Amino acid sequence: MLHGVDVSSYNTGYSAKDLDFVFIKATEGRSYVNPHQSAQAARAREAGAVVGFYHFLWPGNIAAQARYFVEKCASVQGDVLAADWETTGSGTYASNAQKDQFLLEVKKLRPTHRVLLYCNRDFWLNRDHTSYAADGLWIADYVSAGHPRIKANWRIHQYTDSPLDKDVASFGSKAELKKWAHPA
Repeated sequence: MLHGVDVSSYNTGYSAKDLDFVFIKATEGRSYVNPHQSAQAARAREAGAVVGFYHFLWPGNIAAQARYFVEKCASVQGDVLAADWETTGSGTYASNAQKDQFLLEVKKLRPTHRVLLYCNRDFWLNRDHTSYAADGLWIADYVSAGHPRIKANWRIHQYTDSPLDKDVASFGSKAELKKWAHPA
């Protein structure tokens, strides 16, 4: 198992030392951009970690959200892109069809990037009806690292949020993760 974290704008002082990967919140909806994402990515790259960016998905305007995400995130070739599908602060969430549309749109806009779906166990089991996760599932389930309580092919497992969102990835080595993230 490889070890990583996912961070948002609140985590400007995180340490990337000894991490295999770091996922960074880049955007939300069509109006928010993480002002620290470039510095956070630079810290991860400097430590030799694989970098990913995620977009917090809101219902509606899905194609516009996908364009906003790929235009505003600080990604480079070889970075992983992800959709964060969960309940918004106002209690709404994108539908299953909207989640699928967003993933497909990002893959169309950035065909050389791997694209993942991030969601929690409840969304995967009770709101998802297609099992579409693009290139892999990043599942949040706060149990033992690497043992999410789902029946699905997953790539990344978020197992805690204390003191920081911590994750493990189902790759045999960092080299294997890098090769998967940046296919020739």
